[in-house]
Order: sequence, then C-alpha cells, then structure tokens
Amino acid sequence: MSKRAEIHVRNRVLTVLLMVSMGASAETLTGTVVGVTDGDTITVMDAQREPHKVRLAGIDAPEKNQPFGQRAKDSLSTLVFGKDVEVRWHKHDRYDRLVGKVMVAAPDCRGNSCPRTLDAGLAQITVGLAWWYQKYAKEQSVEDAHRYEFAEQEARSKHAGLWMDPQPTPPWEWRKAEH
Repeated sequence: MSKRAEIHVRNRVLTVLLMVSMGASAETLTGTVVGVTDGDTITVMDAQREPHKVRLAGIDAPEKNQPFGQRAKDSLSTLVFGKDVEVRWHKHDRYDRLVGKVMVAAPDCRGNSCPRTLDAGLAQITVGLAWWYQKYAKEQSVEDAHRYEFAEQEARSKHAGLWMDPQPTPPWEWRKAEH
C-alpha cells in the first residue's frame, strides 16, 4: 500500500473513531418547549421543571431584527412550541446553552404517542428559514451534514424563504456588522 493510501485509511479510521466517540458522549434531554427565542434557540422544561436553553445544532437562523428573523422564529414556534421534544446534545456553547439536534413529532401526528422523528433544524433549513452552519459541520454526523447541505441547496434552488432575496446576509456576517 502506498504512503498516500495508508494516510487516507488512517484518516478514515480516525474520523470513524471520532464520530463514535461523539455519539457516545452525546446526551439526551427530553421535555416540553416552553419558549422560542428566535429561529434557532428554544427553552425546554424537563420533568424536574428545570428550564434548559437549547441552540439547535447545525443551523444558523436570521437574527430577530434581520430580514426573515421573525418568520424564522414563527416557523420554529409552530413546529415545537408547547410540544414534547428530545434534544440529542453534545456540548454547551459560550452562552451556556445546550447545543443539540431537536427532534419533535411530525405536525400531522395526533395524540401523545407520536414518535419524535422530525428534525426541527433540518425543517428550518428545508423551508428556507435557516442556513446550514457549515462552520460546525464536523460536529454533525456525516449523514446529518449531507442532509442539511442538501436541504439548503434545495431551498436555494426553489427560492424558499430567505432565498427569495438575491443576496441574503448570513447571520454570522450580520452579527459581525452589528458589533
């Protein structure tokens, strides 16, 4: 095997090990969404009635005073507010929010026994109200990163949501300009 092939194999093995270790270190929070701050941040009340601020992993939604900011918040509210969710989180951010994938029952499911199969972050990207946050793609599973990237490409091509704007400003650039 060539030196280049050995390095490639070693890197793939390290990537798999990293993904496995990330999966092993992920924790789960279940509770009810009692607040929606914006298009990518919610508050979840757990069974002990303790609130947890949660930042949806893998996305960045427009800021509240940014174009489409209120629509992004309304969209996320419709999707999760007052509903039971499962948050598969892997870290705290610099604001001490949990960062994780938020799973909720599909909107058309009736009753309390509905499985939480809808990824709220992916849904926000799909309707064109959030960007896939590529900066943190390495924190996602390979499958999720591909799903999020594809959803953004589809939303862009359909001019859905914020993609109606010919040159929408990503929130990370908006925040830089505001500070």
